[in-house]
Amino acid sequence: MKKSIVVVLMIALIATMFVGCKKDDQVVLNVYNWGDYIDDSIFATFEDETGIKINYETFATNEEMYTKLKKGGTQFDIAIPSDYMIEKMIKEDMLEKVDLSKIPNYANIDEQFKNLDFDPNNEYSVPYFWGTVGIIYNTKLISEDIDSWNVLWDEKYKGMFTMVDSQRDSIMVALKKLGYSMNTKDVAQLEEAKQLLIEQKPLVLAYVGDNVKDMLISEETAMAVVWSGEASTVIQDYDYFKYALPKEGSNKWFDNIVIPKGAEHIDAAHQFIDFLCRGDIGFKNADYVGYSTCNNETLKLIDPSLIDTTYAYPKKEWINNFEIFLDPGDFVKEYDRVWTEIKAN
Repeated sequence: MKKSIVVVLMIALIATMFVGCKKDDQVVLNVYNWGDYIDDSIFATFEDETGIKINYETFATNEEMYTKLKKGGTQFDIAIPSDYMIEKMIKEDMLEKVDLSKIPNYANIDEQFKNLDFDPNNEYSVPYFWGTVGIIYNTKLISEDIDSWNVLWDEKYKGMFTMVDSQRDSIMVALKKLGYSMNTKDVAQLEEAKQLLIEQKPLVLAYVGDNVKDMLISEETAMAVVWSGEASTVIQDYDYFKYALPKEGSNKWFDNIVIPKGAEHIDAAHQFIDFLCRGDIGFKNADYVGYSTCNNETLKLIDPSLIDTTYAYPKKEWINNFEIFLDPGDFVKEYDRVWTEIKAN
């Protein structure tokens, strides 16, 4: 009997050790993304299909993401920055090249989202979502049709609108209002934009981030500068909101998936990128986040009523004067200085 008990205990111990080893050996893929920018229910699907676990962290701005990756110490296998930041990271050798042969679902990505200026040979990134920056407003509280950035300097809307808490996007609003490029490297133009935003500050309710949707729905604010996906999410549930594409032009942006330099799980990273490029997974994400897909297979599943809307899939002629952010290089210190001075006033 004693021998039998010992044998049973040894078997149990070996089994426990085996399970422990399997758990310890499980690949954990570290993913770094914008807040509220993925349907996290897909993580369980990915883990079930591959055995790879997702460890997920979020950031609020491209600059926050860049700083964390630049400092090191926390190693990510996947990150999802925007156009100009991808360009900067490529220049600074902060990204691994992607192997498109390991991403068969890359074939689903529409050609218009490939070979863009920030990654001209599709070597370092794979498209995720795209969109614009514009003005969302509550037509119950604002009766006029909005079509210009000028409305954000109108005294009658004092305390009724928010700006986006993003350095490049907020400065962009002022630059476009002045008729300048949002990629300017002219210090005098940047100073004009700074003064314009400082003059505007007494009218602004707040500079905000992800909480803007709740503020709009609760009518804490009547109008806001937002990314198009946030507008899409609100408008689909509350049809008395409208999204304006300012006639002076704005930001047309692209967020792409990258593999940071030194990533520990490069093969798993490629598996996850391929998973995200699947039509069904792309649809789950697009349906959740409200942003515009770059994926032709996903587009087939999108509600047709979203096509040719200002907030989801605008006609090309509506945004032909919109710009893509470029990396300002060393001139970024001027943008940093201006932003600090704006926030300090």
